[in-house]
Amino acid sequence: MLTAENIIYRVGDREILRGVSVRIPRGRFVGVVGPNGAGKTTLIRVLSGVARPAAGRVLLEGRPLAGLRARERARMVAYMSQNPSIGFGFTVEDVVAMGRYAHRRPLAPMSGADRAAVARAMAATGVLPLRERLVTELSGGERQRVFLARTLAQEPRLLFLDEPTSDLDVRFQLEILSLVRTLQRRRGLTVVMAIHDLTWAARYCDDILALRDGRVVAYGETGEVLTESLIDDVFGVRSTVVRENGAPVRVDFVGTDAEREMAGKGDSAPEHEPEPGPAPEPGPAPADVTSALRPRPGRPA
Repeated sequence: MLTAENIIYRVGDREILRGVSVRIPRGRFVGVVGPNGAGKTTLIRVLSGVARPAAGRVLLEGRPLAGLRARERARMVAYMSQNPSIGFGFTVEDVVAMGRYAHRRPLAPMSGADRAAVARAMAATGVLPLRERLVTELSGGERQRVFLARTLAQEPRLLFLDEPTSDLDVRFQLEILSLVRTLQRRRGLTVVMAIHDLTWAARYCDDILALRDGRVVAYGETGEVLTESLIDDVFGVRSTVVRENGAPVRVDFVGTDAEREMAGKGDSAPEHEPEPGPAPEPGPAPADVTSALRPRPGRPA
């Protein structure tokens, strides 16, 4: 469905992506993982058409993504940035309705089809009861569901998510990821998501794409790619990948390469404990400090 060919992306003289090539089949849930600065967000932005590469190209169903008009692309591809925000005064329904811009002429009113799509998106993400609430009054998890509903209102085939669980507590992380997985399966969406938490990636993603220093280190089915050796290679962290019926379900971290090196450089203990020397000779008795505080003869106390 989506193919990237030899993508290079630069900021000034610095290459963020270095010859990335990848093919994402239809209907897969792909987790993009890697350490900070590996290029995860940049890759998400380039694949979704939000950013243009310096070299290489992205093809959507065989067509160059850069050649599509913005509205045409938005009807096929939706992008949700990390920590999206919205100004004051917008209700939940207002924000979700913004996702219909690709299906309307400029300044045209909402059609019946638009209103139905907005209602479906709010119902699917569980924010329909909040439709008249101001977005600024919602909790972090509720806001993330509203922004997810906005992307669903576009009715895309391909959904790109950049760290959708960042700054959320564990309950809302679980809620958002479970929701995305359910919608992906029900609607047959292709989802590409940048994510830091490897346990969540193991539980929810069909495939893992691992980046390091702007290059693809590994890409394939989660059960095959997410291994202790890959985590050590990409993150410099020793780990145990816990599996159930052969599938990874949790990643436990043991330690870092830096800790391992420090342990190897530690001073060796002496072979024998040194024998105690002779006891010191007793010294003079301590001075009576209280005598210095007693009044001397002829001086007032």
